Amino acid sequence: MARMPKRVLHRKQQRGRIRGNATRGQMVSFGDFGLQTLEGGWISAATIEAGRIAAQQYLRAEGKLYVRIFPNKPITSIPLETRMGKGKGEPDYWAAVVHPGTVMYEVGGVPEETAKLCFNRLAHKMPVKCRLVRRKTI
Repeated sequence: MARMPKRVLHRKQQRGRIRGNATRGQMVSFGDFGLQTLEGGWISAATIEAGRIAAQQYLRAEGKLYVRIFPNKPITSIPLETRMGKGKGEPDYWAAVVHPGTVMYEVGGVPEETAKLCFNRLAHKMPVKCRLVRRKTI
């Protein structure tokens, strides 16, 4: 089931603009490898869930998958063939706002080749360009 917030202060949000690179969530923190965005955009809750399921099916029981993004932006839409006016549409789905450099998924406890193949499957499902990143060693 697609994720969404339990409660929100306002039912409808303005669209906003995605400017600049990610200032938070751009490092691999939990796993060994991560899937990082190269461009900004909205990722719907259904897309996030589809990526999670694809990764879990590929990894089976080995390794651990971490989902680092959460859909907390309501996206509204007006029904098709509706005339102008009559206000803003109803919330249609929930989306996560990602900036360039945001790490969306992480995986740990698997070899690099497995992580590369897993994230390759995920990248095909994402509406933004992505790349594989490794955890920084100190």
